[in-house]
Amino acid sequence: MNVTLTPDLEQALVLRARQHGTTPEAVVLDAIRDKLGPEPAELANILEPRDEWEERLLRVGTPCGVSVSNEALSSEGLYE
Repeated sequence: MNVTLTPDLEQALVLRARQHGTTPEAVVLDAIRDKLGPEPAELANILEPRDEWEERLLRVGTPCGVSVSNEALSSEGLYE
């Protein structure tokens, strides 16, 4: 597949690649994976567990809420 970029997008892509010390192609692939890649819950549906242990292991990575901020994990934050 070939995608034609507008000059402004190409320039932004090259700049981002330089900032991250990588290639423009790697930046594009990472962006596509982030946007279209399977969600962890979808991965559990793709992988078929062979036994109960694998089934439990697949459930461990299932999103189950929001992440807690660093401040909330501090000793002061635990008591607030």
